[in-house]
Amino acid sequence: MSLKDRITEDMKNAMRAKEADRLGAIRMLLAAIKQREVDERITLDDAATVAIVDKLLKQRKDSHQQFQAAGRVDLADKEAFEIGVLEAYLPQRLSADEVSAEVRAIVTELGASGPGDMGKVMGAVKQRLAGKADMGLVSAAVKAALAG
Repeated sequence: MSLKDRITEDMKNAMRAKEADRLGAIRMLLAAIKQREVDERITLDDAATVAIVDKLLKQRKDSHQQFQAAGRVDLADKEAFEIGVLEAYLPQRLSADEVSAEVRAIVTELGASGPGDMGKVMGAVKQRLAGKADMGLVSAAVKAALAG
């Protein structure tokens, strides 16, 4: 079963269970997936679906921080709930040590050295680790690997 099929099944289950908040979060995800498919006239595979989940998750985390800073606990709680729903659709994330090891391996493969090669390394890292690691953590690991 593809990830998109699993999300659709979860939406049906949320409807049956009358879980309005969960249903809203899943519908928002499916709408984003459908929008991309219609815009680009393609059918998304699991990797592209994970990329969309990752993007929406980043947006929710940013909103959560903003709402907390503004003292809007009600909206921050809603965002936190949606974060929990979205995280269920991501594959197991790599630890910081695993990310560092992957980044060092890619830097060695490319023969990169110095901050000027950051773009080249990040391109290769994004292809290999997309959906498997937090890109903020990856970026920090790339900077550390190129600096040292």
